[in-house]
Amino acid sequence: MEEQMTFWDHLDVLRGSIIRVLVAAVVMGLAVFFLKGWIFDIVLWPRDSNFPTYRLLGAEPFHINLVNTELTEQFMIHMKVSLVMGLLVASPYVIYVLFRFISPALYDNERRASYRLVGAAYAMFMVGIIINYFLIFPLTVRFLGTYSVSEDVETMLTLSSYVDTLLLMSLIFGIVFEIPVIAWLLARFGMLKASWMSTYRRHAIVAILIAAAIITPTADVMTLIIVSLPIWLLYEISIWIVKLTNKTPQIEKECLEESVSSSPPSSSSE
Repeated sequence: MEEQMTFWDHLDVLRGSIIRVLVAAVVMGLAVFFLKGWIFDIVLWPRDSNFPTYRLLGAEPFHINLVNTELTEQFMIHMKVSLVMGLLVASPYVIYVLFRFISPALYDNERRASYRLVGAAYAMFMVGIIINYFLIFPLTVRFLGTYSVSEDVETMLTLSSYVDTLLLMSLIFGIVFEIPVIAWLLARFGMLKASWMSTYRRHAIVAILIAAAIITPTADVMTLIIVSLPIWLLYEISIWIVKLTNKTPQIEKECLEESVSSSPPSSSSE
């Protein structure tokens, strides 16, 4: 029989896991750091009308020039982007290490459910980042970067403002795309019903439009609709997921009752 681990043993395992996570993030960050040209070609691509989204929408040709206003700004942004991209690349290994630390404390059914939950959450977060990069952020950059109150005012966007907006919006939409996962989790604990979500669908649509207007402060109605559409689809998908989740306990209960009723009665010994 294996000896039960003490608190200090668990602490040592946790420390080892944290060290492995930090090493993985630093190594991937250094790898990204030395790929500066390739990485910043990707980061800066949406500021030009050659970006695929603009060509698909038939946008007029434009180009946004970025400026540097501080001595250390470009180097610090290079470090920030490298760290974030490195952590993103290393995220599958980071999740594996952390889950390996937590999983021994879970039962088999909890571990299987955790696999699905973590996998779905990670996939939806990555989808949110991709949707933001190819759709939401380019539309925001084009509107705000070319917007002018007067011809006498020249727009000069800083590199720091551009990169910070990209990272912030990527994080926001990564979290927004967790809506179906959160809905499934709440339904699993009996805290959310599909009927409630259907009843308040109109309220949700208004809230989605308001949230989209805050995330992308543009006066373009088409842009607002394009931003709102993915979030609305997430809400509709969440209703479907919650409906299936609400039915699952009832189905399991009926199957259990059927198996009990169909089992042959035990013969009494004479």
